[in-house]
Amino acid sequence: MKIIADTGKCVGAGQCVLTEPALFDQSEDDGTVIVLDDTPEGELVAKAREAVHVCPSQALSLQE
Repeated sequence: MKIIADTGKCVGAGQCVLTEPALFDQSEDDGTVIVLDDTPEGELVAKAREAVHVCPSQALSLQE
């Protein structure tokens, strides 16, 4: 699995970071998503799925 982030869609809501700070951060410049680990394993896979689900701008997706 790979996390794909579309920073053009990202509105900087930060829900991904709140869901799993080990996977996501936000740019200090504009608040857009930064993926820290784009190939999560173990329990982080479920957290990645949750982050995709809660993203208000649908800027996150998963490539299986």
